[in-house]
Formats: sequence, structure tokens, C-alpha cells
Amino acid sequence: MRQADAFLFVGWLAFCLGGAAHAQQPLSAIDWLNEPGAPPLAAPRQPMPDEPPVTTGVTIPDVSVMPLEEPGHEAVGLLPASVTGLPGTLWSASRAADILPLWRKISAEPLPAIQALYYTLLLAEAEPPQGANGAFLRARVDVLVRLGAVEPAQALLERAGPTTPQLFPAWFDLTLLSGDEVTACTALRDTPGLHPGYAAQIYCTALTGDWQTAALLYDTAQALDVLAPTEAQLLGQFLDPELAENSLALAPVSNPSPLLFRLYEAVGMPLPTRNLPLAFATADLRNISGWKAELEAAERLVRTGALSENRLLGLYTDQRPAASGGIWDRVAAVQKFESALNAGDVQQVASTLPPVWRLMRTEHLEIPFARLFSAQLSQLDLPPRSAALAFRIALLTGDYEAAAERAGPTRAARFLASVARGAPDAELAISGRERAIAEAFANPIAPAPEHAALLTAGKLGETILSAANQADQASGDLVDIAAALATLRAVGLEDTARRTALQILILDRLE
Repeated sequence: MRQADAFLFVGWLAFCLGGAAHAQQPLSAIDWLNEPGAPPLAAPRQPMPDEPPVTTGVTIPDVSVMPLEEPGHEAVGLLPASVTGLPGTLWSASRAADILPLWRKISAEPLPAIQALYYTLLLAEAEPPQGANGAFLRARVDVLVRLGAVEPAQALLERAGPTTPQLFPAWFDLTLLSGDEVTACTALRDTPGLHPGYAAQIYCTALTGDWQTAALLYDTAQALDVLAPTEAQLLGQFLDPELAENSLALAPVSNPSPLLFRLYEAVGMPLPTRNLPLAFATADLRNISGWKAELEAAERLVRTGALSENRLLGLYTDQRPAASGGIWDRVAAVQKFESALNAGDVQQVASTLPPVWRLMRTEHLEIPFARLFSAQLSQLDLPPRSAALAFRIALLTGDYEAAAERAGPTRAARFLASVARGAPDAELAISGRERAIAEAFANPIAPAPEHAALLTAGKLGETILSAANQADQASGDLVDIAAALATLRAVGLEDTARRTALQILILDRLE
């Protein structure tokens, strides 16, 4: 029997034994703006002079029956134009062959302002580039997964209609990581034609309650020799708990699929996620992995904006540190600082702020820390040194313009304040970075030469993504920094440009 025919037989068998399928309704999108775990987004783009206003959103047809190649399918997003300020024609003048490499270029940990811009572009409703043929939506999902943003990626696929052979495998993997696999397995049960693979078919049949059919499917797959050895062993133990108790422990795999990851967990051999791709860290947030694993996962995800800083604070303050060193030092430092801050104890705040800030910097958690505590810090009359640090922390929040009014008398503080106001004082700029930033803001608002042709051709999304890539990959190149900032300002992303400039100066991450 050919493998394809064998699979059709197994799927047909599961369908007959499991009962008649009923039509699967399209899964609704998450209203992402109201979710507490929503990723940070760039401030809405301000239209350029003489530009027509953006539409209030892209109308998405009933994609549950739409071929993946149809443009409307790929126009799905979680953020309408009325929120992002980005037009529905954001990508339509560009070619997919030019856009997809730009998505692949983004770094693992961009500057937070650029990261927020990426999220906005990834989640925006807009018509796809020319020649996308399904690749544009898949590329957006892939980037979200790389950043660890499992829930937004899952929501994007649900908006597109995941119960198609093209989208179901990716959606199924995401539900395994988010803990929502019963939903996907129910969809698979009700739509046998999805055929995501033998292992998934067996797992889902068991998970939705039909263990007898799952065992029959497993025996058939074994007879056909279509399961990988590790899959076969784990599924056998999953279906027969007594077999799991009497079997030798399987060696962990270095690059598991989400299904293998969950099967290891199901048979009592959970895999640690610290060395796995970031998306797997989401699985440690289900209150079954222990406090330390949750803390480590939360820190990784907060760094990329895939998790709210409030969730991390809740974990930091959940209980007393179990030991010292590493993550326990950060937990203890945050708890001491927060206690002093909530008590309004100025002296204790002044003594605990520098050490906790140093620890946050080592883990690239400065922006989440600033968003959590800057507002309270600004209410205290701190000693000069602590006040200077609190000023720099405040510049990393959305209230950077208000913070600029509290600048100290030093040259560095006054230059940072001028950047926050959008008018860097060139006379105060002494380093190469400061001069490059001053130049980008001093010139008449116009895109950098390398981006001008794109903008003239109406390729707004490609222009923004190219400038974001340039800032992301700058690595201290002053020409690239100035060019990226100039273009961001020229396309109406002034807030992103200012935040990027402030983060370049304060976080000092560019080599």
C-alpha cells in the first residue's frame, strides 16, 4: 500500500469510528488590544503631508473557504488601520520576493522601539505584497514564533481560518505550546481531511476521548512503519500508561517538535526549555513547571515583548527567593526595591535602585523595569545621583517628553532631554552616536537616499521595514543609525525615531 493511500485509510478509519464530522466554524480572532499579554506596539503612524487618510480597516471576507493564494486571506491582522495609522496598501506595491528576506533579517533581540515597530507591522491588517501565494502570512507567523509571541501568532492564524491543510500544521503546533491543543484536536477530529501526520492524528484521537480508535490507528501506523522511532515510543507510552511505567527513560532530543515536546511531558519526562527555541518557553508559564522555570521563561519572553512585564513582576514577587546567585539575586533585588518604593522610603529606594538596575541591565530588562516603576519613581524627591538614574529610566518609557522637563544640569542629561523633545542640540553632542542622532533630527524631514526610491514608488511597508532592519543591524554604524532615524521620521514614525535614539544612547547595546 502506498504511504499516501495508507494515510487516507487511517484518516477514513478514524472518521468512521469517531462519528460523523460536523462543519467547523471559523475560529474568532482575539481582540488583541484588550489582552493583558499584548505585545508592545509602536505609536500610531502620523500621515505624511498631502497623504490621504488611512482606511478604518481592511475588510476580510469569509476566509474559511478561501484558497490560501487569495489576497484577502493574507490581509488578515489583529490591528486595524485606525489603530496603527498604516494604510491598507502598506505592502501592495511591493513584491513578496523583496519583503520576505527583510523579515528573515530581524535579529533575535532588536532594540525595544524597533521590536515594537516589528510587532505593529506583523499584526497590521493590510493587503499582501504581489506574488505572496501564502508565503507572506506564513512569514509573519514565523517571525512571531521566533520572538516567542505564540499567542499573537495563534490568533493571527485563527483570524485567517486555520482549518485548511496549508495552515493547520502551524496552528496545531502553536496550540500545543499555548496549552490550547484540545481546540485544534477537536478541529482535526471534525475535519479529517486536514491530515497533519500520523502522530498528530493518533495524539488528537486519544486527546478527544477515543482511546480505542487511537490505539487502532497506532497499530496501523506501526504496521506501515510510518512513525519515527521516538514518536512511536512516546505515543506507545502515551496510549498505555503501564508501558510508560515499565519502559526505560527515553533520551531527550535536542530539537523536538511541539508534539514531541508535549509527549515527553505527557509520559512524565518533561524537557527543560532553556536551550530550546524561545516559543517553547511559553509552555513553562502553565503553573506546572516550578517557579524557577517560570521565572526563566518569563524573563526570556519579556525581553522580546512576547510577555507583559506585569506577568514577570507577579512572578518576581510570588514568593521568597529559594537560594542566591543568578536569577535569585534578581528576584531578591526586585522585591527589596519594590518594597521600598511602595513604602515611599526615599533612602531605601536610593540604596536599592542602583543594584536592581545593574541586574536588570545584565538581562536586557531595562524597558520592562522602566515601564513598571518609572511613574512611582518620578513622585519621589530622590538624592541627586539617584534622581539622575531615575531620569534616564523615565526616558525609556512612553512619558519621555514629560521626563525631559526633569533633566539635570549635566551636558549628557540636557542632550538626552533635547532628543526626547525631538530637537537634539548639536552643540551638546560630543560622541559619534550623539552627532549622528543630532544630524538625523536636524535635517529637513526626508527619507535617507537608500529609502527614497521605495517611498516614491508607494512601497511604504517596504520602506518602514527596511529602515527598521537598518536600525536593527546597525551595530554602531553611525551612517546607518542616522539613515534609519531620518527615514522613520519621514514616514510619520516620529515617536519610534525618538524612542530608538534614546534607547541607542541609554541602553548602549550597539557595538
